[in-house]
Order: sequence, then C-alpha cells, then structure tokens
Amino acid sequence: MNIANSTVQERLIEELAKLSENRLQEVLDFVGYLLKEQKEQTAEPEQDLAPAKDPLLKFIAGVSHGSLAKGIDRELYGEER
Repeated sequence: MNIANSTVQERLIEELAKLSENRLQEVLDFVGYLLKEQKEQTAEPEQDLAPAKDPLLKFIAGVSHGSLAKGIDRELYGEER
C-alpha cells in the first residue's frame, strides 16, 4: 500500500464514522458492488468455443444416422393411452 492509498483510507474511515448505521449498510452494499465489478473486469475471458481446438465440440452433431432422441418420450413416459 502506498502513502496516497493510506491517506484515502484514513479519510474514508473518518467520514464513515460520521454516518448512521443505515447509511453504513448502503456504503457496504456499494463496496460489495465495486468489488464484484472489479473481479469481473480482471477475470480471464471465456474460452473460445472452436471445434478445431476442442475434440468434444468437433464430435457434437457428428452423428448422421438419424435422431438419437427418437422415441425418447415413449421411453421416459411410456405409451400414450
């Protein structure tokens, strides 16, 4: 922590001491929002879903001999009456 941050933190603590409990809860909620936003900004981007890079993605829809789900309702729920 550098000196500038220390000064800001000290000022923040002094100002927080002047707030009511309700206002402190609002500040706490806002700090939680800021931390979540900061975490999202520093998170690694999602993986690129390129079939050439992922053998499972290459396989998806690779079956060409009919529907694998054909008759699944009958298997799950039985015959209609």
